[in-house]
Amino acid sequence: MKYEKQLKENTVKAIKDLYDAEVSENQVTINDTPSNFDGDFTIVTFPFAKAARKAPMQIAEELGQYLTEKMDSVRSFNVVKGFLNLTVQDQVWTSSLQDILYKENYEHGSPLAEKVMVEFASPNTNKPLHLGHVRNILLGWSISKILKAAGKRVTTTQIVNDRGIAITKSMLAWKKYGNGATPESTGKKGDHFVGDYYVLFAQKLAEEYANWIDTDAAEKEYKARKKADQSKQDFFKAYKDTYFNKYSALGAEAREMLQKWEKHDPETLELWRTMNSWVLAGFETTFETLGISIDKTYLESDTYLLGKDIVQDGLQKGVFYKNDDGSIAVDLEDKNLGEKIVMRSDGTSLYVTQDIGLARQRHQEFGMDSMVYVVGNEQIYHFDALFAILEKLQEPYAKKLYHLAYGMVNLTTGKMKSREGTVVDADDLMADMVTTATKESLERNEITDLSPDKQAEIRKNIALGALKYFILKVNPKKRMVFDPAESIELQGQTGPYIQYAYVRTAGLKKYFAEADTSRAALYTTLEKEEKDLIKWLTKYPALIQEAAKEYDPSIIAAFAYNLAKAFSKFWHERSILKAEEPGAKEFRFLLSQAVGDTLKDAMDLLGIKMPTRM
Repeated sequence: MKYEKQLKENTVKAIKDLYDAEVSENQVTINDTPSNFDGDFTIVTFPFAKAARKAPMQIAEELGQYLTEKMDSVRSFNVVKGFLNLTVQDQVWTSSLQDILYKENYEHGSPLAEKVMVEFASPNTNKPLHLGHVRNILLGWSISKILKAAGKRVTTTQIVNDRGIAITKSMLAWKKYGNGATPESTGKKGDHFVGDYYVLFAQKLAEEYANWIDTDAAEKEYKARKKADQSKQDFFKAYKDTYFNKYSALGAEAREMLQKWEKHDPETLELWRTMNSWVLAGFETTFETLGISIDKTYLESDTYLLGKDIVQDGLQKGVFYKNDDGSIAVDLEDKNLGEKIVMRSDGTSLYVTQDIGLARQRHQEFGMDSMVYVVGNEQIYHFDALFAILEKLQEPYAKKLYHLAYGMVNLTTGKMKSREGTVVDADDLMADMVTTATKESLERNEITDLSPDKQAEIRKNIALGALKYFILKVNPKKRMVFDPAESIELQGQTGPYIQYAYVRTAGLKKYFAEADTSRAALYTTLEKEEKDLIKWLTKYPALIQEAAKEYDPSIIAAFAYNLAKAFSKFWHERSILKAEEPGAKEFRFLLSQAVGDTLKDAMDLLGIKMPTRM
């Protein structure tokens, strides 16, 4: 807020004039005065005690006298221990409202030269998007919008995992059991269609494994490998992966198909391309429903060999070294990360190899100065190691890389397991949210005068707003439980609650279409609820910068809720259309307009659309 900067400047000057001491503006802490004390702003005087050689309470008294005399905008002050509470003239707030209303892009930062790339989504082409992907996508999209609002030049990107054994499992299941079915012939969305075969493969493998457990070979494995007192049930529960790689007929077929893919077998490649196209088309439909777009999509099938030349070059320069088994590694002990293998002994690459190469390619393509990777917190070590390696390679962007390591998200019913077909499908979740929003809308019977298409659009915006807000209001680093019923309530910290506050501001516009808003200048004595609203509005630009710095959309989500809550109090306590004071009606309309515009902007940073009716 501009006025807080003036207070800081005058406080620095006061310490110099009163005590011949030097303090910086960074040493001046200004907070909102707590609601149980009189005042608008509170200056903390404890940091000045050493320089002034006086007790904080005395400093507060003398500083209050000084600021009251030197600043016409300061109406009065009071001291509570070492805290100086200042009450300012109402003109401070009316002037701030003018800035908000009439300064273009008041909320957003000035455009900067810094280029930022945000990687998010990055699904696998063997299954549809699920609730975990939704949190990833919403975080990545919101972060990209917040960074843009903070003045950055942003490119969004993803890398789709479209190769490997998980992909050939789906391919093999379709080839063995699909009977030529397609998404079109079954009426299924492409990613759901392919995902069904991934689940089918797991089911067939489970049947095969259950039959094998009763064989002599299984008994022999149990006796040879079991731990002391380990039951058969526990042994075979842990033995599944070994079985897949050693005994499974299906496993052997899946690995053979992967080998054919790697050798560019035409028939295998054709099936792979076909099934990939089905999945990618399905992903695009989900992205469109969520309202997000990605500037550049990389396919792992195109990038998995990247980085091998960089590793060899780094080996020659002494950045990496070769182990006795032929693998290539890097010593990251200086970062407490131990040794990291960057290439296997057989010369094949790892994920970190690919990520090294892809980072350099992206920099060559886009010239990004920094990059944000939105990936779950189970990959913290991977990205710590990647960033440390890129620093050792002296990549120009290496010191400006950030891993937004978000926590797991579950439904109230528990965890998700995609291999067992119990995954919480993103499309189904969104459809269920729309169904719930439609049911509640019909019960309220408030938009039935609109066309069916308009009603459907409003209900979709409410449903997706509920879903997005509930997920984004939680700090990304925390695990969370998504509760669909709670998310769509009209009370509490929910998306619909904030949307409803916006709807109220939008509803006022028809009453003031021809109003003379210049009359607002006649209204000069503000009520507490009005000042509180303006206070919240003035915080918004700084909160955008804070959210961008912390990569945390929950900061914007909390702001939107607090602003909506303050507006709700104002709405119930102060009449707008029946205001009696001269200019009060027009002033409150302009204030409501500023609130509505700010709520709309803040929710847009969360990827949420605001309806004008509910």
